[in-house]
Amino acid sequence: MPIAKVNGVEVEFEPGMTVLQVAERAGHEIPRFCYHERLSIAGNCRMCLVEVKPGPPKPQASCALPAAENQEIFTDTPMVKKAREGVMEFLLINHPLDCPICDQGGECDLQDQAVGYGRDGSRYAENKRAVDEKYMGPTIKTVMTRCIQCTRCVRFVSEIAGVEDIGMISRGESAEITTYLEQAVGSELSGNVNDLCPVGALTHRPWAFNYRPWELKKTETIDVHDALGSNIRADARGPEVMRVLPRVHEGINEEWLSDKSRYAVDGLMRQRLDRPYVRRDGKLQPATWAEALGAVAERFNAAKPNKIGAIAGDLQDAESMKALMDLMDAIGSPNLDCRQDGAWIGGGERGGYLFNSTLAGIEQADVVLLVGTNPRLEAPLLNTRLRKQWLAGKMRIGLIGEQASLTYGYDYLGAGPASLGKLSKDFAAALKGAQKPAVIVGMGALARDDGAAVLKAVADFAAANGVVRDGWNGFNVLHTAAGRVAGLDMGFLPRAGGLPAVDMVKKGKLDVLFLLGADEIDASATAAFKVYLGSHGDRGAHGADVILPGAAYTEKPGLYVNTEGRVQMAERSIFPKGEAREDWAIIRALSERVGQTLPFDSLAALRAKLMADHPGFGQVDYVAPGQPLNLKALGAKGSLGAAAFASPVKDFYMTNPIARASATMAECSAAASGARAMAAE
Repeated sequence: MPIAKVNGVEVEFEPGMTVLQVAERAGHEIPRFCYHERLSIAGNCRMCLVEVKPGPPKPQASCALPAAENQEIFTDTPMVKKAREGVMEFLLINHPLDCPICDQGGECDLQDQAVGYGRDGSRYAENKRAVDEKYMGPTIKTVMTRCIQCTRCVRFVSEIAGVEDIGMISRGESAEITTYLEQAVGSELSGNVNDLCPVGALTHRPWAFNYRPWELKKTETIDVHDALGSNIRADARGPEVMRVLPRVHEGINEEWLSDKSRYAVDGLMRQRLDRPYVRRDGKLQPATWAEALGAVAERFNAAKPNKIGAIAGDLQDAESMKALMDLMDAIGSPNLDCRQDGAWIGGGERGGYLFNSTLAGIEQADVVLLVGTNPRLEAPLLNTRLRKQWLAGKMRIGLIGEQASLTYGYDYLGAGPASLGKLSKDFAAALKGAQKPAVIVGMGALARDDGAAVLKAVADFAAANGVVRDGWNGFNVLHTAAGRVAGLDMGFLPRAGGLPAVDMVKKGKLDVLFLLGADEIDASATAAFKVYLGSHGDRGAHGADVILPGAAYTEKPGLYVNTEGRVQMAERSIFPKGEAREDWAIIRALSERVGQTLPFDSLAALRAKLMADHPGFGQVDYVAPGQPLNLKALGAKGSLGAAAFASPVKDFYMTNPIARASATMAECSAAASGARAMAAE
């Protein structure tokens, strides 16, 4: 490896690294505003100036300067100090003294670097420039007078998010960052520009003037709004989660976060279930815990075991599903299911329902076929990985399903199952000759009446094209529910003779139906006695006969397994609202009432039983890529329907009870609908 000297100390570096990266490898901090590791190099701010020999006797921008063998880099000479002070003075010429009212205060790069690298005064006496505010949508608050034209936001939306909605106009002192035609940024990742902005020109509109960073208690936890399991930090003040920010996890979300995961947090305070309810005389009325559990136990004890069913929802943690599954097994009921959308997966090899390439590993694929999925809406951060490789010219993508704007080019190969056997010759040849081909099949293909036959057809297609081979498993199932893989792993599925979820809600099938946070299935047809355990007064609670208030994902510790099979541990940020309790504790209390007391009385004991029965849950933050898979065993023979594949996500911002309770998500949904209407015109 080549060697350079940084302040007299030799440092090895990899070819292609910049002077800034070499200096930081040597342990020296280099100030910067425009440079970001995941964005293209702009060289706008000039704050990263260093002295380099051999080279001209002047400061040079280290972010844009390639490192070279035997180069000498100086980061703290008088020339560098004076240059940085001058740059900081220029940056502050027009920057307003907004720190006391700026939402960036306390977390501002400009504040920190002005103290660390700036002068204690300015020689500029003229009037400051003022810039009109811009409308960038419900998630972005602008104070563009603060902008220093670092262009991080421009580069993010064009390179990562894949939309051309933000740009720079004019030159010199008249330069401005703006949206075209004053429209909202049309991306599901728009909130990331607020994190990237180093000076407070772009801040989080939903949280404006609500808190100061030093007031917040910070908890590292896991997001549940999609099946990726993005790593997040929930910041709370008192009983309320004020904001959610991304944590860096290279294997999952890198350092980005979708707008729903970030801004649906206000839904945690709205439409909450904070006390038990029992339906009396046709109306839900408040009740005590004893009355509510007694009413449920009475119905459980009166019904035959095969007339009792349980459905687990999309946001459930593994512990609550394990507790309910053990209770149903104890009373002898075969009717339980975690697939409220009716997807035909589970029950066989684990690889048959996982994203086997892993989220990071999909970047190694050179040809990818999307079947019945829209990753932009179902998993925006997976979509950024596909776009990254497509932009680099390393990946070719084909789509069977709904045509949609995915932020990258793709070969459209058809709408439904019949298209699997009719690929274009060009794409078929590319797939056959690929070094690492991959197939990504979504719930739009599997959550259908012919889902089992579709799964078999896709698996046979994958086998014929060498998608699974030594050292590579490119067969991937993209889930949309955070709790789905954990349920499949533990076997929260119909027992012998049991009913799947889609049959449990049919008229006359059951006498008692237990909905564990199941809000995405229509149970209005059944006359069964319905028990709803959940956190929000959403669809599942509306028709319930008994409501048991549970905890939201920020209010309980829990294990979640993401779409690639990675077990992750969420932590409690705040406590449940009112009389609500953690889901597993409610089920444990109910088990006593029905005479089938579960063998645990603490979360630690429940986890010990979970890991004893299913050892995979003990391997936290581990995923084994490329496991062998027998594709021939997947799915079932049957006739394929003629209907086109359709993504289950129609409105990205309204996919679960928390999002539907969020005022911010309602604004985002309205803005997206307006943009679609304008595009249609």
